[in-house]
Amino acid sequence: MKDKPFALIGINSDELEDAKKAVEKNKLNWRSFQNSGEGRADISADWFVQGWPTIVVLDEEGRIHYRGHDGYAATDIAKELTAKLVKKQAEQSAQ
Repeated sequence: MKDKPFALIGINSDELEDAKKAVEKNKLNWRSFQNSGEGRADISADWFVQGWPTIVVLDEEGRIHYRGHDGYAATDIAKELTAKLVKKQAEQSAQ
């Protein structure tokens, strides 16, 4: 989804050092936040996460289009939303 209006954000529930090792080992290139800790909110509680991984796909207005555990389904929905947004942006540029 390079060069598309798309952002992937991770929330990590592992110990911080383990999370850093996973980022390095797997060459993860998206922003990732620690789920909770000193001075931080518990993101999984705020988003009512019941299991890991939980995937939430939002549109540009913050509406949830997918919430679940199926990465393939989430990817399909994200690609569909991104295509619609690219088309919308192109139409607005043409005006």
